[in-house]
Amino acid sequence: MRRDIFQAIADPTRRAIISLIALHAMTPNAIAENFNTTRQAISKHLRILTECDLVKQSQEGREIHYSLEIEKMKEIDKWLNQFRKIWETRFNQLDIVLANLAAERKALKKQKK
Repeated sequence: MRRDIFQAIADPTRRAIISLIALHAMTPNAIAENFNTTRQAISKHLRILTECDLVKQSQEGREIHYSLEIEKMKEIDKWLNQFRKIWETRFNQLDIVLANLAAERKALKKQKK
């Protein structure tokens, strides 16, 4: 069964792995050192991330290094962007409401004096 990227990032451990390898490639052992879990569990997470094309493997001698696949992360950002626009609009509307409330309170204070 082929997983999609949103199934992959749904797990907090996989999100943490993505954060770890965002700056530089790491071996599975180096990744596993950052978690209180087995090396096998980390390998399973890496396999899922690889299946979803969120990470890529590169062989360096006898070691495999995992690195972030930036283009695939852009797909997540593109999907989130539609919601970001909605949130920004709502935050802007909330700012207007709060500014109006503050102006009303200020006006009421002036009337009481």
